[in-house]
Amino acid sequence: MVLRASFNIIEQEFMLPNPDTPYFNRELSWIEFNRRVLEEALDRQNPLLERVKFLAIFASNLDEFFMIRVSGIKQQIAAGVQKPSADGLTPSEQLLAIRRALQPILEQKRTLFFEDLLPSLRDSGIHLVHYDDLNAAQREFLRDYFEREIFPVLTPLAVDTSRPFPHISNLSLNLAVAIQDPEKGELFARVKVPEVLPRLIAIPADLCDGPEGLMGERLHYFIWIEQVIIAHVSSLFAGMEVVEAYPFRVIRNADMEIEEDEAGDLLSTIEAGVRQRRFGEVVRVTVDDAMPERICQLLLNNLKVGLIDLYPMHGPLGFSDLMTLMGLDRPDLKDPPHVPHMPSVLHDSVDIFTSIRQGDILLHHPYDSFAPIVNFIQAAADDPNVLAIKQTLYRVGSNSPIVRALMYAREQNKQVTVLVELKARFDEENNIGWARALERTGVHVVYGLVGLKTHAKLALVVRKESDGIRRYVHLGTGNYNASTARLYTDLGLLTCRPDIGADVSELFNFLTGYSRQRRYRALGVAPVTLRERLMELIEREIESHRQHGNGHLIFKVNSLVDRKMIDALYRASQAGVRIDLIVRGMCSLRPNIPDRSETIQVRSIVGRFLEHSRIYYFANNGADEVYLSSADLMERNLDQRVEQLFPLEDPRLMRQVRDTILEAYLQDNVRTRILQSDGEYIRLRPTPGEAVMDSQNCALMSCTSDER
Repeated sequence: MVLRASFNIIEQEFMLPNPDTPYFNRELSWIEFNRRVLEEALDRQNPLLERVKFLAIFASNLDEFFMIRVSGIKQQIAAGVQKPSADGLTPSEQLLAIRRALQPILEQKRTLFFEDLLPSLRDSGIHLVHYDDLNAAQREFLRDYFEREIFPVLTPLAVDTSRPFPHISNLSLNLAVAIQDPEKGELFARVKVPEVLPRLIAIPADLCDGPEGLMGERLHYFIWIEQVIIAHVSSLFAGMEVVEAYPFRVIRNADMEIEEDEAGDLLSTIEAGVRQRRFGEVVRVTVDDAMPERICQLLLNNLKVGLIDLYPMHGPLGFSDLMTLMGLDRPDLKDPPHVPHMPSVLHDSVDIFTSIRQGDILLHHPYDSFAPIVNFIQAAADDPNVLAIKQTLYRVGSNSPIVRALMYAREQNKQVTVLVELKARFDEENNIGWARALERTGVHVVYGLVGLKTHAKLALVVRKESDGIRRYVHLGTGNYNASTARLYTDLGLLTCRPDIGADVSELFNFLTGYSRQRRYRALGVAPVTLRERLMELIEREIESHRQHGNGHLIFKVNSLVDRKMIDALYRASQAGVRIDLIVRGMCSLRPNIPDRSETIQVRSIVGRFLEHSRIYYFANNGADEVYLSSADLMERNLDQRVEQLFPLEDPRLMRQVRDTILEAYLQDNVRTRILQSDGEYIRLRPTPGEAVMDSQNCALMSCTSDER
């Protein structure tokens, strides 16, 4: 067949990356990260619905990868860019490499779903049924459901000489319908699967045959909505014969390009960009693998994409919708509930400002509660001695107690200034809504800086006290989002140290005014000093090792792809410095290369919680230094964003991070994968007799002991 033969040609054209390059390809490294997410769905030691959740996350991650990363590569190809990436692949070669790397993973996903998860769900009383297997009572229920709920919102769109091929919006699920007209022959129509209805339709259990679940639990039956539409699609085309109908799904370029220098109103410009996202160039078309080639070709021609962008799939398209199953009341199929620790030093009987004055407070979320951060802002709003509150907001969620506390503070006549980063990808609409709500209450809202995203996590409270003005600060590695704080690992520091307070004040002056601050007392600030500071600390460790022989670096980040930072780490390794890297996602550094990276070990930890904290540890010949940061080791973070790097100066907190948190990650033998020099990750498992070490053990990782 023509399409299948062409796929074989694509495979033959693929060239392997140069094995001698010192860098892994960024995009292929990301694919390896998403493979590790899929491994969590494959792992039968995880509860069943948690495995389903990881499969949904894998699918959602892949959608975003195509919307942002693949679309960027295709734009380079369209512009005629031939400059190779760090590993030597041109944009066209990267596109082929991505497809080749994804094929076995997508096949693994298919096998997992059909041969493992579906039977396991069925055994647990959760049935995802196919329309062909329904009994008469079930079909009658779905016929009535179709007529009442689905049919009124469907709009068939014909394609002919007077009606052009319709726009297919980003991430939409559609049906390609072939119709036989007795006068005109075969015709084509598109039916969009409505997003306003549940993707998985629940069928009443009393209409279903079969025994109860293993423990007598309630049975759940679901069917994919597109199967119901296909079964009744002929009702949309009265007087015509529907020959066949197949689902397909489109992903478009969603990476907005904003000409900020020319934007008279940044908020309106971002709004317009969000609306345009659904019209970006098509970068991926997923079709049912039973779709005939004539219909595939019709889609490719009208969507103006090539064969390399077509991904035939067996079974349902858009697996991210499986996340809805996590809403089932089946605690036996989920992780045990996690209750965050609330430190006694922040007990309600002592106001939070007194607690902070008694010593710096470090919180490790989600093991430590996020409530103290919310309480910090709420207490500032209530306190008559607080004069001003300043805060950055990047991703805050849809029902943010932090934002509500800031609005309340303004109502209490506090001076409140908030930098809302409108350019936070895929959170633009949410942030626009909060920005307008804040402005309506009189909060002074800043929309970020031209040419830079503000990714730094800062909150400053200015308080009048008996001995003068004191500044209280929260600095964090993660967002001010109470929902994701239960799922992401992040570190946050509450302090009233004068040097940090002064630095944060000056940083806000840079963010809101015309300050050109180039020097800071304690903080490293991107894009002005953070890269330089990290480089200086690495070079100092190299020199210290040459003198004393005990150099050690431990970096924990989400991504490591910046070539200058990688080269600095290579220099440190060549000098003999021991380097432990904990990199959750993309890693372009190749470990264990003779005479280059022999002393470097890279591990990735993927588990129940998303590893999101950034930690930079320097042994410094026994005078250990620990820094926390909002920044990953990526060019965009170090040179194109506003980020902060802040030190821990309390020896107790430094020991906590070094000896408890970092040591737990380095000893983990449950969730760790070790990166090999060829790019493969090997998962660690406890050997017989070896103690089990899970770095996401909630009892182990709390930062806030009840003693000072």
